Amino acid sequence: MSPDKMIRMANQIATFFKTQPGDDAPAKVAAHITDFWEPRMRAQLRDYAAAGGEGLDGIVLKAVPLV
Repeated sequence: MSPDKMIRMANQIATFFKTQPGDDAPAKVAAHITDFWEPRMRAQLRDYAAAGGEGLDGIVLKAVPLV
């Protein structure tokens, strides 16, 4: 998947969970990604975040170690 598409998808998930009550958005983002993204997509996200994660929402960056 292109990095731009991956960033957009991850950030959309973060945006949704920011609107939900509670302060556990990173855990919810991680759970969603774990449940619905295939292993290659999760690995790509982890690698991208490890390389700096430019463009990823802060919630996504907090979620990545939980994925």
